[in-house]
Amino acid sequence: MKDRYGRTIKYLRLSVTDLCNCRCVYCMGENGVPRLPHSAILSFEEIEEIVRAAVSLGVTKVRLTGGEPLVRRGIDELVRRLRGIEGVEELAMTTNGARLAEYAARLKSAGLDRLNVSLDTLNPEKFRRITRIGELRDTLDGLDAARRAGFERIKLNTVLMGGVNDDEIAEIAALAKDGAFDVRFIELMPIGECTDWDRRRFLPAERVLEYLPKGERVPSDGVAELWRPAGFRGTVGLIRPLSHRFCADCDRIRVTADGCLKPCLHSAREIPLRGKHGETLVRTIAEGMQTKPREHHMADGHASESRRGMNRIGG
Repeated sequence: MKDRYGRTIKYLRLSVTDLCNCRCVYCMGENGVPRLPHSAILSFEEIEEIVRAAVSLGVTKVRLTGGEPLVRRGIDELVRRLRGIEGVEELAMTTNGARLAEYAARLKSAGLDRLNVSLDTLNPEKFRRITRIGELRDTLDGLDAARRAGFERIKLNTVLMGGVNDDEIAEIAALAKDGAFDVRFIELMPIGECTDWDRRRFLPAERVLEYLPKGERVPSDGVAELWRPAGFRGTVGLIRPLSHRFCADCDRIRVTADGCLKPCLHSAREIPLRGKHGETLVRTIAEGMQTKPREHHMADGHASESRRGMNRIGG
């Protein structure tokens, strides 16, 4: 399926909950989010139907997000159900890792292919300040469990924040050295909680290159600009939604936990999918793909136009 600008849409990011067991400062308020009634959240049956409809339009990659997907009861069963859909070539999940020690083996057994784990610092005290209620040890234990379960080339996602974790760039990047992990540095975006933050917090991701051993640029099939520093077996990636828009190559759509299609992360446009079935659901998703804007406008100094924070979108 191509949108009106000729981009092939093949990637669905699907939020299974807007709840989280952390309160990261750039994502949520200190008191978290209001708990929606269970009936307001997509059921597993609805999620499966939406994924099947998206796959019929050419989607081949599905990523489960949150909030924190591992707080959704029965998440491994959902993975098993989606793994059974013909046409899903890659099934992935983004998690903060706090519950991975409990779930890693179950997710692998259910058919999850790939893991991205959020890791913004390697300093335990700073980790608590950023997440407000999280413990670094839990995430590190989760990473160990994921490797034992057989997950390979786990991606570590680090949101780059000036004056917060930019002093750890070299240390975090070094986690890619032996090839067990690939590290991705992501530019902080003016959305939700950090819309009005001091602009010194918003660093261009190319700053990361100043801290890496000289290396080579390597091909990428996603939005990350990938580098392999000298002596590294893994890669270090730069995801630059502000300083170097990747909108021209964006191949993704999003579905929120309460069942709204977002053609663009930073657009206010949302298309309700609940209550639609069969050809009506397929047609609604297809029409939504055609409303995907050419680009966002944050690089011009504007904040995101989204009416939701990141925890309520799925990233």
